[in-house]
Amino acid sequence: MQAQTLLVFLASFLLFAFSAAHAESGLASYYGYAKAGRGGELTCAHRTRPFGTVLRVSYSGRTIQCRVNDRGPFIRGRIVDLSVPAARALGMMSAGVVRVSVD
Repeated sequence: MQAQTLLVFLASFLLFAFSAAHAESGLASYYGYAKAGRGGELTCAHRTRPFGTVLRVSYSGRTIQCRVNDRGPFIRGRIVDLSVPAARALGMMSAGVVRVSVD
């Protein structure tokens, strides 16, 4: 019985550690160059996440899902760059740079 309890505890801990390791909080900006969000697609640039990964980005009570299709941002302190359609959906167009959480 103790072995099962220990195994469940260990599995829960690893699941929590893995999910927490991918959560980030920091600054986001948006970019408007030609390949960004063609056809209204919600896309983003991230330094390390694999291309095609879908990220949940939250700001000011709104949450969107966007697909990583580029590398960046390359400005210190920023964790994600959003396409214009993604920035519009998140409601950050007038602010330009905002603090977000990314899962």
